[in-house]
Amino acid sequence: MIRSFKNQQPVMGDNVYIDETAVVIGDVTIGDDVSIWPTTVIRGDVESITIGSGTNVQDGSVLHVSHAGDYSDKSHPLKIGKGVTIGHRAVVHACTVGDYCLIGIGAVILDDAVLEDYVLLGAGALVPPGKKLESGYLYVGSPAKQVRALKDSEKQFLEYSCKHYIELKDEYLKG
Repeated sequence: MIRSFKNQQPVMGDNVYIDETAVVIGDVTIGDDVSIWPTTVIRGDVESITIGSGTNVQDGSVLHVSHAGDYSDKSHPLKIGKGVTIGHRAVVHACTVGDYCLIGIGAVILDDAVLEDYVLLGAGALVPPGKKLESGYLYVGSPAKQVRALKDSEKQFLEYSCKHYIELKDEYLKG
């Protein structure tokens, strides 16, 4: 379901797949070849959400933003780069995710955190507010800790994951 909020209508790129059980609301910009899978919620109601080309947001994920108010001096949009894989049931909230990252199943990323390009975030990891994850590393745990540098094959897998989901969503679009 795609819904406007306060006169903000989600903007879609070309060849986007949004499952009929997903919800996309408000100030959301979705790049080309993005896939949004069942029961995902993307709610751009108090700030903007931008999702880069080739990104896939898997089943049950929640993407949201933060507003400025009594307890925060500024609002926080959500910016997701290109080729990102967001695993099942992930919560990605008011942060910045670089290109070709993989967010593991059930991971949580909180306000103002930054994942640079080519970050592999393990399943169930928690990235606290304001934490920066350096490019080219595996992070696991709660709170997320840097474990080791990614192997070249793992970096290639991050790109493969993006390509695989583009092919899969194309099959869904064909019916």
